[in-house]
Amino acid sequence: MEAFGRQHGFETIAYGVNVDDQGDFRPGQSAAAQHGVTAPLLHAGLSKAEVRELARKAGLRIWDKPASACLSSRIEYGRPVTREALSAVERGEDALRQLGFRQFRVRHHGDIARIEVSREEMTRALTAEMAAEFTRTFKALGFKFVTLDLEGFRSGSMNSLLPTEQLLRARTRDD
Repeated sequence: MEAFGRQHGFETIAYGVNVDDQGDFRPGQSAAAQHGVTAPLLHAGLSKAEVRELARKAGLRIWDKPASACLSSRIEYGRPVTREALSAVERGEDALRQLGFRQFRVRHHGDIARIEVSREEMTRALTAEMAAEFTRTFKALGFKFVTLDLEGFRSGSMNSLLPTEQLLRARTRDD
């Protein structure tokens, strides 16, 4: 992004972190700080709900679009982030969207695809027909095992894999 910005005469790179994103371990926030990326929504003290309300009032059709974090956040910590892994996640999430799911994540754990859908959509996901569709779709993307996370969609679920000490150190560094 820095090279693109310089090439096109941009002085600043910005991203959409807001005040609601501050309570969790987010490696991207540290990377943004290291590269001087600005966070105008955070600096303005806006929450996700406030951003949505402002977008609704402005007439933006995507005002209620579900949150969509960086695809690399779907890759298990410690696993290399490759084009192939990112593509599998992106194509898997496109498939879930085409199946009519609204709030979801595909978590990449090597040979295992862990699918998270919202609690509201869980009943639909827990049918034999949908299980067969998930299996067909994700095995075609190269996964050997396909799982549906019974805790449902939750932002930052990969952080449950990290030791508490690492989360505390990261929070202290980011503050």
